[in-house]
Amino acid sequence: MRPLADEIRPQTLDQVAGQKHLLGDGALLRRIIESGTSTNLIFYGPSGTGKTTIANIIAKRTEKTLYHLNATTASLQDVKDVIADVDTMLAPNGVLLYLDEIQYFNKKQQQSLLEFMENGKITLIASTTENPYFYIYNALLSRSTVFEFKPLSPEETVPAIERALHILQQRSGLPFTWDEYVPATVAAACGGDVRKAINAVELLYRSARPANGALHITCDDARQLAQRSAMRYDREGDEHFDLLSALQKSIRGSDPDAAVYYLGRLLAAGDLLSPCRRLLVIAAEDVGLAYPQAIVVTKACVDAALQIGLPEARLPLAEAAVLLATAPKSNSAHNAIVAAMADIEAGKVGQIPRHLQNVHADSAGTGKVAAYKYPHNYPNHYVKQRYLPESLGDTSYYEYGENKTEQAAKRYWDGIKKE
Repeated sequence: MRPLADEIRPQTLDQVAGQKHLLGDGALLRRIIESGTSTNLIFYGPSGTGKTTIANIIAKRTEKTLYHLNATTASLQDVKDVIADVDTMLAPNGVLLYLDEIQYFNKKQQQSLLEFMENGKITLIASTTENPYFYIYNALLSRSTVFEFKPLSPEETVPAIERALHILQQRSGLPFTWDEYVPATVAAACGGDVRKAINAVELLYRSARPANGALHITCDDARQLAQRSAMRYDREGDEHFDLLSALQKSIRGSDPDAAVYYLGRLLAAGDLLSPCRRLLVIAAEDVGLAYPQAIVVTKACVDAALQIGLPEARLPLAEAAVLLATAPKSNSAHNAIVAAMADIEAGKVGQIPRHLQNVHADSAGTGKVAAYKYPHNYPNHYVKQRYLPESLGDTSYYEYGENKTEQAAKRYWDGIKKE
């Protein structure tokens, strides 16, 4: 018996759930498909969002023979075997090669596809769950058009789930029913992955216990099966870095609610180290000198979290996240070091002023010692002298932030340096 997810696979563009930005009226990908144009494509997006389905529809529309390879197991010889069928009775109108997870092909394997793409022997549709601009080589990208597939919303997923339930109802040897909100419960838990949702429906049906000569699925059944299934997380994948980015940007934007939400997503996936490291970065980069104690408190929270481990680690980390989100913000120190290092990398590496050099490096003995003015010997522990190399002139890297702490420091030093 065919898997249910394969049985209900859409056969037309109008049946495809979601992806309206690609398949809606007038959308570019829809126009390409409906015109019957053969063009090399790269589909980028999470699993279960319709990439394989669209490839099947394109193959039917162009009347090409569809070959499906998965880069996790395929080799160059598998590609050559596909090419061997070109211009034969097996592929009279040409070959459409659907290469799934192309990011697992190395550079040589990806480059081997170019020859066949150039001479038109194959039309390539490659899919990847990772950012193609990081994992696919430029030569291949330049010969293809990239389309990004988005996770489906629960509302977009419900019709596919209902269709699957009705198919099972028709198949069932016993009367089969379900609670009204089962489709919505499964849809909310599938994380935008239609395939996962359909597989969940099939498993719910198979695990249903007969009662009074009938089968019935409850919302409680659906919730138990769907527990944690909405989590999409790969510590080496885009989702990992997207969550860390969202955490930092939410704290930078002073939104404590979003901060604890994204922190929770990371912790629910069992990732403790990544948010610890990112919270320390945020304390220095985004709160900075507006509240210098923030990094001290954050370090204490991180140390506590690493010592006690999950699940209790969520408590000190939540404290740190909320503290950072509600603290005043300043990136003045961040901007200063970035600007200084940009000059250094551009070759602006001048000679250290003689009076700042180490004493033992001065063959003249006491000359340099006398040239250096020891600030603690002067009023307010300050004396004007050059610290930057002469070649940098009066370059300024640090600018006081607008927050209370840095403005207080500015007033202090402005007063002293004017005297």
